[in-house]
Formats: sequence, C-alpha cells, structure tokens
Amino acid sequence: MSEGTLYDKVWNEHTVTTLPTGQTQLFVGLHLIHEVTSPQAFGMLRERDMEVAFPERTHATVDHIVPTADQSRPYADGAAEEMMSELEENVREAGIDFSDPTSGDQGIVHVIGPEQGLTQPGMTIVCGDSHTSTHGAFGALAFGIGTSQIRDVLATGCIAMEKQQVRKIEVTGELGDGVEAKDVILEIIRRLGTDGGVGYVYEYAGEAIENLGMEGRMSICNMSIEGGARAGYVNPDETTYEWLAETDAFRDDPEKFEKLKPYWESVRSDDDAEYDDVVTIDGNELEPVVTWGTTPGQGVGITEPIPAPEDLPEDKQDTARRAQEHMRVTPGETMQGYPIDVAFLGSCTNARLADLRRAAALVKGRQVHEDVRAMVVPGSQRVQTAAEEEGLKDVFEEAGFEWRNAGCSMCLGMNEDQLEGDEACASSSNRNFVGRQGSKDGRTVLMNPRMVAAAAIRGEVTDVREMKEVNVA
Repeated sequence: MSEGTLYDKVWNEHTVTTLPTGQTQLFVGLHLIHEVTSPQAFGMLRERDMEVAFPERTHATVDHIVPTADQSRPYADGAAEEMMSELEENVREAGIDFSDPTSGDQGIVHVIGPEQGLTQPGMTIVCGDSHTSTHGAFGALAFGIGTSQIRDVLATGCIAMEKQQVRKIEVTGELGDGVEAKDVILEIIRRLGTDGGVGYVYEYAGEAIENLGMEGRMSICNMSIEGGARAGYVNPDETTYEWLAETDAFRDDPEKFEKLKPYWESVRSDDDAEYDDVVTIDGNELEPVVTWGTTPGQGVGITEPIPAPEDLPEDKQDTARRAQEHMRVTPGETMQGYPIDVAFLGSCTNARLADLRRAAALVKGRQVHEDVRAMVVPGSQRVQTAAEEEGLKDVFEEAGFEWRNAGCSMCLGMNEDQLEGDEACASSSNRNFVGRQGSKDGRTVLMNPRMVAAAAIRGEVTDVREMKEVNVA
C-alpha cells in the first residue's frame, strides 16, 4: 500500500477508529449539502429525534433544480419548489449556513466551496454529489456520498469508508495551444478507462499539472469520478495558497492564513512517497480531445480518427457499436465537422470565471451559427457578477449566446435547460450518458470551453486551434 502520500497523511489525521467491519471511521472537516440528496437524510434524523452534530462544519446551497432563467418564487416546477422549500426549512432548523439565491453567493456546490474559502488543504470533505472530487484540487480528500451517509455525517460528523490505493498520474511537459485541463482529464480517462480508477484515488502531478491555475486543477479533479477513481487531488503549493489568501476565509485574517499554512505544507506527499501505481503522460503530445460516444472514456483527439469497434478490446466493442449508432458517427472519420444544434458552456467542470474569459476571447466579434442554440450558465452568482462587471456577458450576448443565472443547468437537465429530441450538444460538462441532458435521443459531445465556443460559432465541432482569439480585457 501507499505510504507518505497526501492521501495517507490526511486519512491518518482524520481517523477516529477502525470499525468492526474493517472500515475506517473518518472525521469530516466540511460537509456540503444541496437540495436533491439531503431531504431524506434530514427526514431520517427527525425520525430518530436527532440533531445535526456540527452545523458549523456544514454548508448548503441550491444548484441542481434551481431555474437559470426565471428564478422568481414559487418556481414554475412544483417538484423544484418543494425541494427548495424543504432545504430552506432544514437549514433554518439546524442553523446551517445557506448560500441561497438571495445571498449573491449561490451557485454550484463545487464552485462556491472553493471561491468562499470553505475548501482548504488537508481537509476531509463530503457531499451528496459524485463530483465532490473537485475539491481535491486544493489538496483535500473529497468524496461523493449517498443519502444514508449524509444522514451519518449530519448525525455524527463522521463517515465509514474503506481505504483505497493511490495512483500517481504524472503529466509532463507543456500543454500546447488550445489544449486545456479538460483535455488532460479526457485523455486520462480515454487511456485508463472509465473503470480504470476503481479501488484508487488519483494524485495528479507533473509539470503540466503544476503549471495549471486552480480552475484547471479543479476541472481535472472534478472528472476523477468519470475515470472510476474514488477521489483525485493535487498537492497544495503557492498557486493554491494565492487563491486561498483572496477568499472570504482569509482575506481579512492573514494571521489565520499564516497559522494554517504550515499544516497545509505538511500534508504534501513526501518526495520519497510510495505509490501503488504510477502512470506518465506526455503533455507535449496532447491535442484538444472530444468524445465520440456515450461515456467520457470514448474520446479522441480532434484530428484523430474515430476507432472501429473491432479494433477495441473485446469487452468494449458492443458498447462502442451502440454508442456510434446513437451518436451517428462513422469509424475512420474525425469528429471535426460533426454538426451541433446546442452549445452549452457551464457545469461544475467548466463554469468558472477563467473558463468564461477564455471562451469569450474566442467569441468576441463573431456570431453564433444560425442553426445553434447557445447558452452560458455561470457556476455561481459571484462568477456571474464578476463576468458581468468585466463585460463578458455583453460579449456573449452580442454574439448570440443566452446569458443565464447560476446553476447546474443542462449538465444534467433537472430544470428547464434540456436537449429536445435528437439535438446534438457541444458541452463543457462532465458526462455524455444517453439521456443525461434531458432527452433520451439527445447527443452530447464533451469538450473544453473554447472548443464549445468554436462549435457554437461554426455550427460544428471545430479544432479551436484554427481560430484566433481576441483580448476581451
């Protein structure tokens, strides 16, 4: 087993005891909740006449069902209004901080945690959402959990878990023009498979990772779960600390920052740490990656041919045939020129300010293709406000994009933002499963934000390296 890694250190720091089941009881440093997976857990507490053990370590927001167009109450969707009302009642009774839509702080749970400084190195973080792995970008151990586990954390501040192995993924070299963090993680999943990480947590390292800003690191950690890993993380460094110093948690309290920094430094993986597996990827060789199928692992470089099913491992051939039939793609061809009907720029993977800036630089002075419905959904109200102040909203709207309010939106189609019929969508989100974006016949092509912008302009999947950017600052 691994030794001396950040995973081992943080795990040991938070271990309470070993349970009779052989699982470890871990103390939870931060519990994030939202409207979809928490109501049943609160109901279980009421049935047992129990209270939330550590409300000060719990933070709530609303993201999955919140409308991104008309947010007036009551919501037009009765189920959404019911979930929102129940969350409001639960947090009020428990005394839990709530980033609600009237606060100016509401947004996708994996966006607001980092931007408010709730997410910190060396923490254990849980949330009833699979993409909780996002927070590992800060050197935290962050896990998605189920409803019964949410109940346990609310009641005890602890969770029972099995320890995993650690795989170090080193991405060497320098990413080329047009290549982003999203391409790195899509390439990792493509190479290792959607089940390649089962039994592991991933430590992302190497020059290409270290040179990324926090937004890029979050994008990579976000999709660890798509690769089958239980979590993913990046060791904290000066890039991490610079981000944290400007958050609510530390902006006005530099003494607190300096007090915690030695601990953050101490949890970094040792130089001689032992790993259960090491994978190396040459970042110099990467190009923009897009998906051709119906899993995040069915990806291909933008200039590379779509694989023939018979050329894939036997256990992947039937899945590939069904995916290619659904997506209407032909083996041997590239994804360049694949027509799209919708362009979605949003989600917990790619809806932060830096993502919107890069996409806007490509959009400025251009027009969305006449056959494309394009939308931008900021990851949080803070991102939305900052983007509007910088003029990014104007850039997108002048080009023909819809500018929406913060939320999960079309990533999973739990509100009005959905594909219709067999529409094809260029999406900056994290999953391309059949039906994921609201229509069982819809087709989703995953790509980085600038690739989404390029597809919106051209009306088809386009190599972003062919298009010049404009400085929008």
